[in-house]
Amino acid sequence: MFSFIVRRLLLAIPTLWITLTLIFLLVRVIPGDPTAVVMGSYVSEENIKTLKHQMGLDRPLMVQYFDYLYKVCQLDFGKSLITGTPVMKEIITALPHTLELTACSIVFGILTGIPLGLLLALKRNSLIDYLGRLLSLGGISVPVFYSAILLILLFSLRLDLLPTMGVGKEGSLASRIQHLILPSVTLGILMMSYLTRITRSATLDVLSEDYVRTAYAKGLRDKRIIFKHVFKNASIPVITVLGLYTGILIGSSVITEIIFHRPGLGSLIVGAMLNRDYIVLTSVMTLYAGIVILINLLTDLSYGLIDPRVRLS
Repeated sequence: MFSFIVRRLLLAIPTLWITLTLIFLLVRVIPGDPTAVVMGSYVSEENIKTLKHQMGLDRPLMVQYFDYLYKVCQLDFGKSLITGTPVMKEIITALPHTLELTACSIVFGILTGIPLGLLLALKRNSLIDYLGRLLSLGGISVPVFYSAILLILLFSLRLDLLPTMGVGKEGSLASRIQHLILPSVTLGILMMSYLTRITRSATLDVLSEDYVRTAYAKGLRDKRIIFKHVFKNASIPVITVLGLYTGILIGSSVITEIIFHRPGLGSLIVGAMLNRDYIVLTSVMTLYAGIVILINLLTDLSYGLIDPRVRLS
């Protein structure tokens, strides 16, 4: 198991390096001059050159690149061009809101999607199966922003049950939970839909195996067959989808946080794009990339825990 972990860690390093390189290059090809945003349009060329020198933008591109990698290794993201606040401070303030939203969405998706997928597989070609597949297809097809609007119209404007903006009163757990329900359900529907479909498909594949028919022939209890033999062997594709769409949820949280006015990384990255604050933009994109790579690494390691054959591959 130790060698398996080491191999996966070594594979993650070049992936992270390539991702950081792409982020560095993409941010610098975005149209617009960050110095013009900071100082305004009516400023002398001399002042622009002075600011570029202070920001290090007049240095060769390779020097900027290696300086960027060095600072990332130190978790030093510099200061915002617009506010002058250290970027790490802004990230520390916004990150808990994004992680809170993503974690609740994942929990909602797991608690609803996996049991529903198992139920649809066991009730194959029944009315429940047809309705469940239709529901999951709708959850995949409807964009996140549209489902968010529908939930707001129903639960906030029509029924007046849940709030739609902000994160709730500070120090009030009930208020924070109320403000978290709608955005987390909005994202959780996406996770639930994918987990439902992949759980159903993987469970049906395992149910057709010879050892499952043998277990039924021996008279084992249905619960033992389903949870000990069927679901355990069907869990690898489920974990694959869980890891993949966790990264997608983190990306989708940008739209959700804007719709529900949550002060997370989504609002931070959109503000940086509008203000051409390339330091904040690069920092948040780097953080997103690191989180996604970490999730993929944990997904790979979970394969080895579930199926020992994966460790030898």
